[in-house]
Amino acid sequence: MRMCTEVKYMTERQNDEKIQRIIEVPQGVKAEMHGNLVRISGRRGKIERTFERARISMELKGGKFIITADRSTRREKAIVGTWEAHIKNMIQGVTEGFEYRMKFVYAHFPIKLTVKGNELIIENFLGEKKPRKARILQDVKVIVKGNEVVLVGNDIEKLGITAANIERATKIKDYDPRVFQDGIFITAKAQKPSE
Repeated sequence: MRMCTEVKYMTERQNDEKIQRIIEVPQGVKAEMHGNLVRISGRRGKIERTFERARISMELKGGKFIITADRSTRREKAIVGTWEAHIKNMIQGVTEGFEYRMKFVYAHFPIKLTVKGNELIIENFLGEKKPRKARILQDVKVIVKGNEVVLVGNDIEKLGITAANIERATKIKDYDPRVFQDGIFITAKAQKPSE
């Protein structure tokens, strides 16, 4: 009886095909590239991001971003697609912007929310005497109206991180989550602002 089996290690199939994606910069949007730093500015402001990866290059020619990978491995294809999505999000951010909507729910103690500087102060959560705080990232505008929290900004990543900070600040520990369902939860994300 044979006890050990042969293990074969699969390597990525290396293909010499080039992958290329082209993103056109719309009118009214100014795009600059300095080395690996991409700066996009529009009517709502500007966003900067650094793109660094071996075997993948990006250039700005004639109002178009050209992302090129020399080999078409699975990893390179994924990174090229990710870079394309980042550029498109940056363009949409400086032209239209993004909006996250959150709702605060309470069954036992009414929650009071106030924005002070770069923090959202959550008072009376589960009857706690000490207020909870959630950090608001730079360039993110937080509006509290009714039982809703609206986050508006140009950078989709900063909006997402701020929404996660708020949601995490109201995480319940040491209570049964089936009974205590209080908290602030994301209801809609990455949509166009309704301003």
